[in-house]
Amino acid sequence: MECRIKKNMEICNCTYEPCSRKGTCCECISYHRSMNELPACYFTKRGEASYNRSIEAFIMDYQKR
Repeated sequence: MECRIKKNMEICNCTYEPCSRKGTCCECISYHRSMNELPACYFTKRGEASYNRSIEAFIMDYQKR
């Protein structure tokens, strides 16, 4: 299967500029899972801006929706 980096970049909401995984969703998800975190795309704009990718932060962000 071919990675659709260009198309993924259109919907990627990650604002962490030095991120080398932007647009490569499989690498992003794998990285964050290894850190017991969730990627930016799971968070609201406000939640993503905190750069806290913990599961606890996701739950708090989700409850504020």
